Order: sequence, then C-alpha cells, then structure tokens
Amino acid sequence: MPINILMPALSPTMEKGNLAKWLKREGDAVKAGDILAEIETDKATMEYEAVDEGVLAKIVVPEGTADVPVNQLIAVLAAEGEDVKAAAAGAGKGAAPPGGNHHQQGFPGHRPSSPPGRQSRWNCPAQRTGVHS
Repeated sequence: MPINILMPALSPTMEKGNLAKWLKREGDAVKAGDILAEIETDKATMEYEAVDEGVLAKIVVPEGTADVPVNQLIAVLAAEGEDVKAAAAGAGKGAAPPGGNHHQQGFPGHRPSSPPGRQSRWNCPAQRTGVHS
C-alpha cells in the first residue's frame, strides 16, 4: 500500500509552510532517516526526514511551492516490493480520513509507534509534552 507523505506541522501553531527544496527525486530509493525535503516556516527552514523505506513514487507538490497547508499530500512513497508506477498513479486515492486506520508519514524525523497499516502516533518530545497539535 502506498505511503502518503503529508506536509508536517513543524510547530504547534504552524498551519502552512513552504516546500523549499526536494532532496530526493521521483524514482529515488528512500531509507528511514534520509532527508526528503526542506520545509520553510515563518521562523526557520527544517529538514524533512523519512520514517519509512521504499521508492519516492510521486512528488505531488513541486519545490518552491508556498503556503502548503499542514496535512496536505506532498508526495507518495511506494513500499518495498510495491509497483512504483501503480503507487504514483494512485497518489492521494484511498487515503483514510484523519483518525482512520491508514499509515501516513506526516511528522518529520519521528518514528511511528504502531506498525504500518495502523494509525500512526509519533514518538517525539513534543508528543510526550503535549506541545504539538
């Protein structure tokens, strides 16, 4: 099943950000920990780290795009062994609504606490302290 990569909320008050630069290209292999893109907020530019492995099947939001809403689909990752063209063709289709039972990558550099196919919760200091939204 393709993994939807969403625009992350990089701060508790962030509602939108700028996708400054993609550091991976469509068709590139991605490992957990690889830097996918640079995201700009009104205060800083931060690196967006992959938490899953596979192939970057489709970039939905091109670099240089401003005011991308948090949780908007920005790219699709084909899981290992998955057909990359099929994952790209299905970009954004079949995504579960918030709170649904679907694995999505949306908070950079943090590991989900549940396995793929289940709702992800991000293990990060902000989550433990209740700082992020």
